[in-house]
Amino acid sequence: MKHLVALALITCLGFTPADKVSTRFKAPDGYKLVSAAPGSFGAYLQNLPLLPVGTHTKTYKGSIAATDQYTAAVVDMSIGKQDLQQCADAVMRLSAEYLYQKQDYKAISFNFTSGFKCDFVHYANGYRYSNGRWVLKGKKDYSYENFMRYLTLVFSYAGTLSLEKELKPVTDANSLQAGDVFIKGGSPGHCFIVVGVAENVAHKKIFLLAQSFMPAQNIQVIQNGSPWFTPGQPANIPYGELVDKRYLRRF
Repeated sequence: MKHLVALALITCLGFTPADKVSTRFKAPDGYKLVSAAPGSFGAYLQNLPLLPVGTHTKTYKGSIAATDQYTAAVVDMSIGKQDLQQCADAVMRLSAEYLYQKQDYKAISFNFTSGFKCDFVHYANGYRYSNGRWVLKGKKDYSYENFMRYLTLVFSYAGTLSLEKELKPVTDANSLQAGDVFIKGGSPGHCFIVVGVAENVAHKKIFLLAQSFMPAQNIQVIQNGSPWFTPGQPANIPYGELVDKRYLRRF
């Protein structure tokens, strides 16, 4: 009885269960969502919380982003107050958030474009980056606030050039999975991350993509008429030529 009363109260107050990638985007007819292994990076991406339907993609300044016309959904994640969380930064943010919530702190590490290895454990133990090396300047702090300060440092010195080198080429495009990245390093380069995959009985796959852009903006699930993209078919979106097996990489 208590559960029924609670449910009625929630309904009356207008609350709804949190929306996420795997519930917002149903597989088209003839396809079935491919569930990532529990606890994996792919599963984390499939469960990314989304802002309400109709939410605009905004820049870090709060204005509607130029990419808003391609918005299928907006991920419920902060942008920051600086023009830093752009394309590669968003991919690194998602990877780091996944590892942080697992408390796998030793795995949180990204290379700067210079080649310097910037790992979270050094930063959390009080070290700070200075002229190509770590210098001990503070106290141990593994808090989320300090984690975000670490990411601000990473975003300042890393990008598509460094991230592309860190990721491993996917030699079998048919193995495409949530968490894979289409990336081309450059100034500017660009990248997309796969946040969902569906498959039909013939084992043909389609997939969902997310991105950030320049200037820094919300992480958005993108669409071009449909949010589902098909391997080998043109993606009529900015940098859509990168949605090709030649640019497919994996953490």
